[in-house]
Amino acid sequence: MSRLFDPLTLRETVLPNRAWVAPMCQYSASDGLVGDWHLQHLGSLATGGFGLVVAEATAVVAEGRITSRDAGLYTDEHVAAWRRITDFVHERGTVIGVQLAHAGRKASTWWPWAEERGYEPPSSAGWQTVGPSPVPFPGLPAPRELTGEQVAAIPELFAAAARRALAAGFDVVEVHAAHGYLLHEFLSPLSNERTDDYGGSLENRMRLPLEVTRAVREVWPAERALLVRISATDWAEGGLTVDESVQLAKELAVAGADLVDVSTGGNVLVDIPVGPGYQVPAARAVREGAGVPVSAVGLVTEPVQAEQILVEGSADAVMVARQALREPRWALRAARELGDERVPWQPQYLRARL
Repeated sequence: MSRLFDPLTLRETVLPNRAWVAPMCQYSASDGLVGDWHLQHLGSLATGGFGLVVAEATAVVAEGRITSRDAGLYTDEHVAAWRRITDFVHERGTVIGVQLAHAGRKASTWWPWAEERGYEPPSSAGWQTVGPSPVPFPGLPAPRELTGEQVAAIPELFAAAARRALAAGFDVVEVHAAHGYLLHEFLSPLSNERTDDYGGSLENRMRLPLEVTRAVREVWPAERALLVRISATDWAEGGLTVDESVQLAKELAVAGADLVDVSTGGNVLVDIPVGPGYQVPAARAVREGAGVPVSAVGLVTEPVQAEQILVEGSADAVMVARQALREPRWALRAARELGDERVPWQPQYLRARL
């Protein structure tokens, strides 16, 4: 019996184990509509024994997409497209979540394998980006500063997307407040130079992420889990710090978040000491400092490594990202290597179990 394959209950959402798939953009949607690629991608992961599969950053408004090929939940048309996928995942007996996002000043970029790089202009399929302040991300144009009235409207955009996520059949929602996207931009002094109630002090910089979390919690069923992903540090002088993120995590819990998904970085260009489990210390600091459940992510690739993260108390769950792309049934291998037989196999694959 391993810690990795112990169940975890958040509210009335029972996650059968603690090996979860992190949200990873596929850049394969059309006008926000997901299709066959997403069905096979998420469907494959749903056969892999993971306790939770989280679908990619899904925009709450068209201009909140990272690229023009990103997924969305900003129209009712998107609901049916997602429902086809969630139904298939549920038929596999797997829990599925979706990450609700707004890319802010890092929106309207080219997808990774496009011939072009950087900003996709309006003359193509791009658009004018927005942010807390007219401070550009390196290599991208300056965003248009959101007015106070526009900022105040953002929580309802997330709430509307959460309503659609429920109609689309998702079991869990995650608010994306990390990686230099809009909510993280408000949190970080490096991108937020506002002088109103949404800028300056930590209390003010936290205001919008907390308003969004409360708005989503109000419309998301009380029995279902709500996660929030944060970048616990900007890894840069003058940026968001782990200590500030501990305070943020405490407030997120009060606002209705059930688990904080701890990542780091993404808001500025900076050298990050990347290595196996390099973000785990930040997750542990948030867990211990805020007293809230957390997940850890960042080059978690081996079963013994994932097990140790949980045993040592650094996190309550682990998010597997790129390794899940390489190995969609990683959790089945992990269970075998850890000697834990609690993970069910799809009947079509039973012949490969021994």
